[in-house]
Amino acid sequence: MCRKTERENWEHVIAVTNRKLTARPYMEQIERICLKRPEAVLVREKDLSEEEYGRLASEVYAICKRYEVPCIYHTFVQAAREAGAAAIHLPLPLLRKYGGKKGLPEFPVIGASVHSLEEAKEAELLGVSYLTAGHIYQTDCKKDLKPRGLGFLREVCQSVSVPVYAIGGIHMGSGQMEEVMQAGAAGGCVMSGAMRV
Repeated sequence: MCRKTERENWEHVIAVTNRKLTARPYMEQIERICLKRPEAVLVREKDLSEEEYGRLASEVYAICKRYEVPCIYHTFVQAAREAGAAAIHLPLPLLRKYGGKKGLPEFPVIGASVHSLEEAKEAELLGVSYLTAGHIYQTDCKKDLKPRGLGFLREVCQSVSVPVYAIGGIHMGSGQMEEVMQAGAAGGCVMSGAMRV
């Protein structure tokens, strides 16, 4: 019974990686995340070169595949292409640069990060499969920026027809996942909680 409840807690979660937040060996941490059965693992290691990222992400991809958890590549389109990845997540400027879905036909799933209602609408027109919208709560990643809050999230969710995932300061077991889903989100992105699980 407890195991089922725990799994349900993670079924609307996109686990976002950050190798600087884990005390364990990175791949061991990825395995622990996959055991939670999140909706997906988003490999977001933006400080690496594309070559370094490609090597790291291919190992993550293999672990995710073993656990049947979708693996989403972030930013590095060529690395995702070489791996045969099904999913890519891009900042909006990169999504524009590639021409959206038309320029990335090999990816069945394309996500984009948005920080305003206008960006959300533009990303939808560019053919994304889902959006991450944030940051919703106060987060150490953006200490100096005021969170956009649940009102912003609700507005984005009501204005687009693709699934929206809240990002920024979401902690498991805090009630925040329930709050973002009540605001219309399909789920939430969790970084620090995922890397320390």
